[in-house]
Amino acid sequence: MKIGLLVIGDEILSGKRRDAHMARFIELLAERGMELHWAQYLGDDRELLVAKLREVFASGDLVVSCGGIGATPDDHTRQAAAAALGRELALHPEARELIWERVQELDRQRGLTPDPGHPDTLRRFEMGVFPAGAGIVPNPYNRIPGFFVGKVYFVPGFPVMAHPMMAWALDQHPELHRPVERRELSFIVQGAMEASLTPLMEAVEQAHPGIKVFSLPSVDHPQWGRCIELGVKGAADRLDPAYAALKQGVIQFGANISTELVR
Repeated sequence: MKIGLLVIGDEILSGKRRDAHMARFIELLAERGMELHWAQYLGDDRELLVAKLREVFASGDLVVSCGGIGATPDDHTRQAAAAALGRELALHPEARELIWERVQELDRQRGLTPDPGHPDTLRRFEMGVFPAGAGIVPNPYNRIPGFFVGKVYFVPGFPVMAHPMMAWALDQHPELHRPVERRELSFIVQGAMEASLTPLMEAVEQAHPGIKVFSLPSVDHPQWGRCIELGVKGAADRLDPAYAALKQGVIQFGANISTELVR
């Protein structure tokens, strides 16, 4: 099963706000021995969201979607999810109760009498309108829940809410958790061009199934100048032989290995 991330919002694409979700999601995955396979940024465009979510629901991937689940006119994620699934939208009873608890809390803080029929309260209940049959994702920050359908989880765009909700979503799938172990070995190569090392990289991958060889060239690294970070990643019990083969191949090529890295 692949793991994906959607970050939704015009404010991300315009640069008004910086994405804080992908880096944290990668950390949460790593804490559970998991890794991110793909990520995508999308604007608040309902047709685009419907098309993407239809693809996501059909994929079988475990996906977290951040943003666009509010009740203002520029939020389209809930409606797009329902359309992608071919389902009606409905007020989730448990979500309504959680939102009502929050409304009462806020009104009492302001010295007001909570009213479930007040127009502001009814608008807040809209945040609990999800595709029929959805489950809820608990929000420890203010109790306004997100929702999920299958293995696709929808959380708010606010990092303080989204990040613990992401963690909750991942913990619903303990079968995907793996022991946290060394998963990447690399070294810094100087005196070689990436194209010249490509045949070696391909040979190492072919000889060591399940291992990925990666290359990250730099032209102006602050420490090593023009260089290539060359390495392998994969299951810990398969890393060492592949790493040794890659290192030996670079030495035989005649390039200089200046620094070795372990992550």
